Amino acid sequence: MNEKSQLLEEFKEWICFVSEIREMDWQIKIAEDKWSVHDIVSHILLWDKYFYEAAINPILNNTPLTLTHIDFGQFNQDAVEYGKTKTKEELIEMTIQYRNMILQSIESFEDDKFTKEYADGKFTILSYLRDFIWHDQHHIRQIDELKRRAM
Repeated sequence: MNEKSQLLEEFKEWICFVSEIREMDWQIKIAEDKWSVHDIVSHILLWDKYFYEAAINPILNNTPLTLTHIDFGQFNQDAVEYGKTKTKEELIEMTIQYRNMILQSIESFEDDKFTKEYADGKFTILSYLRDFIWHDQHHIRQIDELKRRAM
């Protein structure tokens, strides 16, 4: 399996994980003064939506990327607030939708698009996947720990 295929397989894991935790109480916080499961899923969903719209879809359509410098703290807070307007089922549906759109788009990319530097060298598909697989795994570990404590 080449690196692209391996990374895409790892990036798919979030979809399976969100489906596995469907029956869990999503209002439980991972720790005092930390996010709930619902907040975490909304947070990852909005990052997926942002990167799909600002980078992946433009690359797919050979149009300029619209990535901008983001205040991560504000973006994350906005994601939590956005999540409060959605039910668990809506978040699951949107999570699967956006992650699949990203996966299908990247799967269709020729190898040169996978490694090419975009936005003046500030973005590559390869680094994006590596960073967000780590990000997904970080939150999966948090939720898994919460599940273990709840047992």
